[in-house]
Amino acid sequence: MDRTTVKQWVALYERLWRTPGTELLAELFVPDASYLASPWTQPLQGLEAIGHFWEAERVSADEVFTMSSDVVAVDETTAVVRVAVEYGASRDRPWRDLWVVRFAADGRCSRFEEWPFSPGQPDGH
Repeated sequence: MDRTTVKQWVALYERLWRTPGTELLAELFVPDASYLASPWTQPLQGLEAIGHFWEAERVSADEVFTMSSDVVAVDETTAVVRVAVEYGASRDRPWRDLWVVRFAADGRCSRFEEWPFSPGQPDGH
């Protein structure tokens, strides 16, 4: 795995988030992928569960937002990506996320872990 490949995967993630439906998730994730949407939740297992989560989280595939990302580190099959998301009128808070992505040999994600942060969120102190 290298930075260019990780950037391409992140671009595909964004493109599929903006695409109606979840039929193409198999392009991003292996069939039994684990998806942890927050360090405080249980991981979702498999494409069906990930698809249900995506549909529940998106306002719609037409949701207005901008997304930027920076690959922080790549170590063999694991990458850390810093992501910034600014939503349009549908949501009023920006998000800054850290993604820890573990890749399978074929370049799809086998384990996705998200650490989302937004202003006003408790900081644990």
